[in-house]
Amino acid sequence: RIEGEIQRALTAPFPGYVLEANRRAGDTVEKGDQIARLDDRDLGVERLRLAAQRDQAAQTFREAMAKRERAQVRIASAQIAQAEAQLALVEEQIGRARLQAPFSGIIVSGDLSQSLGAPVERGQVLFEVAPLDAYRVVMLVDEQQVADVRPSQKGELVLASIPGSRYPFTVRTVTPVNTAKEGRNLFRVEGLLESQPDGRLRPGMEGVAKVSVDERNLLWIWTREFTTWLRHRIWAWTP
Repeated sequence: RIEGEIQRALTAPFPGYVLEANRRAGDTVEKGDQIARLDDRDLGVERLRLAAQRDQAAQTFREAMAKRERAQVRIASAQIAQAEAQLALVEEQIGRARLQAPFSGIIVSGDLSQSLGAPVERGQVLFEVAPLDAYRVVMLVDEQQVADVRPSQKGELVLASIPGSRYPFTVRTVTPVNTAKEGRNLFRVEGLLESQPDGRLRPGMEGVAKVSVDERNLLWIWTREFTTWLRHRIWAWTP
């Protein structure tokens, strides 16, 4: 499977509601493009309230300075600082209400086009974006064969959607993460493409990868699975 070398999640910065949905999964975006926008009208009201509170404290500060009331000056100064800090936080939240692409790439997950007005929670993952020029190959290798795979080995990938092209790669890591699938125990192996990816590649494409391990006898290759199974059975039956 093809995955983005970098995959960035766009999360909801605050509890709110979906106001606009400009893009969805499968769309390509440029850095800074707006993908969606959350409703920030409540934050706008809060910004006006804090601005009025700051102005009122500033007026009190000026009056205290004119009357040379030092205690009131310190109180008003603290109130101004507090209001400005809260106002800066609200301004930052308003700016983050626009979910923008962190870099040029493709949206690999997320679709709010059918969820306008729906509530979102703070920290909820809304979109995932991956670049179009940096990919990795993720392979699921059977546990009977994973012992033969080593970093720096070479391989080729053929994708189901592009069967006429072969993509060479180099094995980077053999992770200890296993997945059970169809009664088999599979281990995750990651590789890096050796050539610059063309415009046809997309994250999520699947195919078949072959890794060159070494040269072995054809008879051993054809009978390997049965021999391995037989050895396990004999060992298990032996007292």
